Amino acid sequence: MRKRILLLEGIHPGAKTRLEAAGFSVETEKGGFEGEKLIARANGFHAIGIRSKTKLTVEVLNKLPELEVIGCFCIGTDQVALDHANEIGLPVFNAPYSNTRSVAELMMSEMVALSRQLADRTMQMHKGVWRKSAVGSNEIRGKTVGIVGYGHIGTQVSVLAEAFGLHVLYYDIVKKLPMGNARPCESLHELLGRSDFVTLHVPDTPLTRGMMGEAELRAMKKGAYLLNASRGKVVDIPKLAELLKSHHIAGAALDVFPAEPASNDQPFVSEVQELENVILTPHVGGSTEEAQEAIGQEVSESFVRFFNSGATTGVVNFPRLDVADPREFPRIVNIHKNVPGVLSAVNSIVSEVGANIVAQNLATDSRLGYLIMDLGVADQAALNAVADKIGKLKTSIRTWVLNQSV
Repeated sequence: MRKRILLLEGIHPGAKTRLEAAGFSVETEKGGFEGEKLIARANGFHAIGIRSKTKLTVEVLNKLPELEVIGCFCIGTDQVALDHANEIGLPVFNAPYSNTRSVAELMMSEMVALSRQLADRTMQMHKGVWRKSAVGSNEIRGKTVGIVGYGHIGTQVSVLAEAFGLHVLYYDIVKKLPMGNARPCESLHELLGRSDFVTLHVPDTPLTRGMMGEAELRAMKKGAYLLNASRGKVVDIPKLAELLKSHHIAGAALDVFPAEPASNDQPFVSEVQELENVILTPHVGGSTEEAQEAIGQEVSESFVRFFNSGATTGVVNFPRLDVADPREFPRIVNIHKNVPGVLSAVNSIVSEVGANIVAQNLATDSRLGYLIMDLGVADQAALNAVADKIGKLKTSIRTWVLNQSV
């Protein structure tokens, strides 16, 4: 049976093209769905691709029994109940690399725009106000940018910022090697006190939610600028508004917000609207044609590799195995509870049937074991017997066969 894949939220058409070329049946939707409507639309599909608006909750996942894999066609995965997906054996893939350049370029353009007050000047010009003045307008060359979160995007910002002539500081809870002449800071507060621009590139975790609260915002240099293209809950927006009004913070560029409209038809409301030197964008940091095409290719390739070989390279919530496509031997894939004795039981079944293990790969996390096994078997009946007996083990969550010809 051809695998059925549903792509929601206007995922780039290149993804559909790639998946159909690999032999899958693909349906697309320009928008997303919620709750029971999502369950009804996704029912019967083996894979689902989403972006940031669709919420795959515990309740939704429990009502999609045929679902085998999830793809987040974006960086973030907090819209998926990751722990529950792991528990029921659903791998979740994302695109951690494809839009890094787009976000980094936006950050650099916004540093220039904030330093030159371009958003205000543009709005005034549209209203017929001619305000030619150099007061409060500065070059960014020679200034210091502090990067919070030195991952894929943070390092790209680091490289571009240095090319602009900025001094680069960074802070990350994980020790990272610097790019170019960037220098690490021992603490977040050290970075905040030394930076003319603070740009945030952190994931949504219990550690990062609210990490830029009143104390941290006040720790920023007077007259510094804040940029956030990471997650909306990282910054205390009401406190930021207060410090913008008092001019302790000279300006801000925000691409993400604690509460965002579910669609383009809904209004946007925030405490920082109408404030001076504040650039607001509707979560478009990675929204370029180049990034969306690359994301479509990256996640669709993860689907292809998972369905064709069982490979889970780059998965975010699941044991990782990097394997080639099966060739001359059939392959059995098994997801099981990570408890003692599973591999022994599987090997006993193989031995009983008289099959030969050609290759065996196992990866585990705290909850799951993921086994990929190529077998030399006499006939189709023997292959089916092995797969059936492994699938009936009390420890098994899901078992299937790839390359079934014997």
